[in-house]
Amino acid sequence: MAGERWPTLSQGERGRTLIARALACAPRLLLLDEPATGLDVAAREHLLETIDLLGETHPDVTSVLVTHHLEELPRTTTHAALLAGGRLIAAGPAGTVITTENVSTAFDHPIEVRRQDGRWTARARRAPATNRGF
Repeated sequence: MAGERWPTLSQGERGRTLIARALACAPRLLLLDEPATGLDVAAREHLLETIDLLGETHPDVTSVLVTHHLEELPRTTTHAALLAGGRLIAAGPAGTVITTENVSTAFDHPIEVRRQDGRWTARARRAPATNRGF
């Protein structure tokens, strides 16, 4: 991508380019604010693979990723903080913070949280089916 012009890059390529640019100055902290916004699922997964590799390629860099979507958390996520209405709901090791109870509280909506192969998913919990006459 080095020879490409910015307007010709896809959104995913732009995201990876911005990460590369940030890493060029050897930072100790990398802040990623909703880096998967606007990406299709393939581009999102490619970006998350890139982020997951940072632990190997740049072990001295700490990264902080902000997102509203649990599916966008890379496998290498070790810690999490859930915020809602300007207050901290929970913080600590990701596995103890990213739970059905905490996420439901943060979003003020019943959310079922699951983790499979190191990645989280979140879905609204459905109320029990009733005969609504439909």
